[in-house]
Amino acid sequence: MSLSVVSRRALLAGGGGLALGFALGGAARAVEPDRPLPGSLANNPELDAWMRIDADGAVTLLTGKVELGQGVLTALTQILADALDVAIEPIRVISGDTGQSPKEGPTAGSMSMPYAGAAVRQAGIETRALLLKLAASRAGAPLSALRTRDGAVLLPDGGRLPYGELLAGQALRRRATGLPQDVPPAESRHVGTATPRRDLPAKITGAPAFLHDDRPPGLVHARVLRPPSIGAQLVGFDPASVEVLAGVIMVVRDGSFLAVIAEKEHQAILAHEALRQAARWREISGGPNQDTIQAWLKARPSEEIRIVDRPTAASSVRIVEAAYSRPMLMHGAIGPSVAIGLFEAGRYVIHTHSQSVFETAAAIAQMLAVDPGSVRLIHRPGSGCYGHNGADDAAADAALLARALPGRPVRVQWSREDEHGCEPLGSAMHVELAAGVDARGDIVDWRCDLWSMAHSTRPGGQAGNLLPAPCLAQPFPAPPPRVIPAPNYGPDRNAIPLYDLPGQRVTTHFIRESPVRVSSLRSLGAFANVFAIESLMDELALGAGADPLAYRLRHLSHPRATELLLRTAEAFGWSAYRKAPGRGRGLAFARYKNLAAYCVVCLEVEVSTETGVVRVLRATAGVDSGAVVNPDGLRNQIEGGLIQALSWSLKEEVVFADGKVLSTSWGDYPILTFSEVPPIEVLVIDRPDTPLLGAGETAQGPTPAALANAVFDAIGVRMRHLPLKPQSVLEAIASAAG
Repeated sequence: MSLSVVSRRALLAGGGGLALGFALGGAARAVEPDRPLPGSLANNPELDAWMRIDADGAVTLLTGKVELGQGVLTALTQILADALDVAIEPIRVISGDTGQSPKEGPTAGSMSMPYAGAAVRQAGIETRALLLKLAASRAGAPLSALRTRDGAVLLPDGGRLPYGELLAGQALRRRATGLPQDVPPAESRHVGTATPRRDLPAKITGAPAFLHDDRPPGLVHARVLRPPSIGAQLVGFDPASVEVLAGVIMVVRDGSFLAVIAEKEHQAILAHEALRQAARWREISGGPNQDTIQAWLKARPSEEIRIVDRPTAASSVRIVEAAYSRPMLMHGAIGPSVAIGLFEAGRYVIHTHSQSVFETAAAIAQMLAVDPGSVRLIHRPGSGCYGHNGADDAAADAALLARALPGRPVRVQWSREDEHGCEPLGSAMHVELAAGVDARGDIVDWRCDLWSMAHSTRPGGQAGNLLPAPCLAQPFPAPPPRVIPAPNYGPDRNAIPLYDLPGQRVTTHFIRESPVRVSSLRSLGAFANVFAIESLMDELALGAGADPLAYRLRHLSHPRATELLLRTAEAFGWSAYRKAPGRGRGLAFARYKNLAAYCVVCLEVEVSTETGVVRVLRATAGVDSGAVVNPDGLRNQIEGGLIQALSWSLKEEVVFADGKVLSTSWGDYPILTFSEVPPIEVLVIDRPDTPLLGAGETAQGPTPAALANAVFDAIGVRMRHLPLKPQSVLEAIASAAG
């Protein structure tokens, strides 16, 4: 759907009045907002927190959100370029720098566009209004006669007043008001277009693009020896055999935290192996393994949290019950975690690929027992993320080792074994559903019970959530996992169906303990919850003798969801589909967190009853994320989420036992290969006059359900437990036949 200039103008400007009270060079007059400020602007209301305009006209965008491969920095420059009416190419971006950026919280949960995007848009609009009014005052021209273009105010006589000249390098010193502006709208030239991603050229050409590539002058290299299992303590170590090795600068020990610093990377690797040979540990055994985790979840003491409790007087003629599960999953970052720390003149500067630079900086300051202002984190992209992986822990490692060797930047590189074995995992989940249906097969009552461990142990300013901190001689114990507020931010994310259900009860059984370390993984509980809901919807449709699409539509009154389902199904060819032996189709739907983007996934699969191999032949996904900033970037996000969710659903499962992760290589933890990625078509519905909705995690939930539904359509066997590995498929076929 194309975007008209008129509708885009409406998106970027509005009517209404604004008392300027603008006097550069004098004391800034605080202007209290007359309406709630949008997104992250509420916590960072100063316009100077979001942009700088230098005397030469150069524009700098500042944001606390960071580039994780989702294209957010490109999208934010598009928004600012249109709102401020400047050329997009020269805009400089400062991102995720705790010494300069506005504090926006973690880059997570598909919240960058709703929060940072909304803030940048409003800040840009208000800044442009101030510039226009300043130009009107200086030129003695009526405001209505002025226009802007490419960073300058155009005067009625043909003259130009560049923004930089108007401000003369001075700061804006104004608080945002949140009000519409009574200035001529800027022409939209960038929002809604497939603007090339800023971060891709270096990644494609092999130029330095990631923190992993950085090599500042004077760099030294470090490796940390991790405890072999959770709770293991270092009881013996002789440093002599390590200190004599070539290039070793020092061995650092603080309690059970043990590391080596060397002049070169290969020297650090050799010294790390020597550390391993010299260290003796006391370990704690016990706990479940991956084969018993579902039973363990239900058996553990849990905190019962009722998310929805809406009884109904309607009576059911039949109850359909089913249980679904997902295993422990890992982020599987292609590039293992890394950080570079420098301690100099009493200040720590740490380069990191953390998603939560502000919160991690606070946690590191607590760990080091220093003033929070003395710890500065600067984000640099990492090769792979998808949630709370090892980035924050590597930053903590770098801080500890920089303290031990002041004046030289210390690079801490994790090994593949460390990354797989020590990163926080995505929690296993068990979901039990029961649907009461009437004589027609329509749902009149719905019950959901879900069991899960924590889905966030991010640093959050707490040193105990950093991997090395509990190991120190003066340890910081890991704080008890917190329950993220319901109903859409933790284990119960998307546990409430968007469908019209007269009666509904949803209960989270939250388990605070964990046999291994767990935290945020892309989509959190939505991956399991949508898998369960949308699988049962297909089972209920079958019982009602209804087409799966038609059955969903008759339980759905939401117009945007209905439109997306119909248009995606049409693009897939749902009505015209003709079955073939061993082939099937499936669909699934969700609105992420019930408040972000809508997504529909349709898949066609081929299943071998001899080998159990499930092959995805093609995929069609539809997304409605409100106003679209960069349609190509949005498609990238849906494609990437769908591919990753297929990998989780077909292959990925962490093997663990006795508090130790055993999947420490790609051989132990295979992921989807290039040859297994199906052709993907993404349908984008653009609604330019509606709010921005986050979309980065929206495909994760519908994908496994569409897959399982397609497998059932292909071979008549219902798969309710992920992943759908060949052996699991064969066992399900045998069970159904027996």
